[in-house]
Amino acid sequence: MSSKVAEFIKLDQFLKVTDVARSGGDAKLLIRSGEVSVNGEMELRRGRKLYDQDVVTIDDDVSFTVEISAQTPRDKGRDDDETPL
Repeated sequence: MSSKVAEFIKLDQFLKVTDVARSGGDAKLLIRSGEVSVNGEMELRRGRKLYDQDVVTIDDDVSFTVEISAQTPRDKGRDDDETPL
């Protein structure tokens, strides 16, 4: 049985996860305003795929480095000491 790990996150989702935007609508407005750059380039596409180590900058002020976890969705929230069913 193989499990697929996400290799990217979309820009609008990233902005929500990092609490830069409260909703998808807020993320869309922020991106369309031209205040978001990825790896030093202005980005206007909310569906832009971000990969591990991409740098997202907001208004030339706050920067985030994308870190893609190797954790699969099935592993989320599971403690190592829990006995699998």
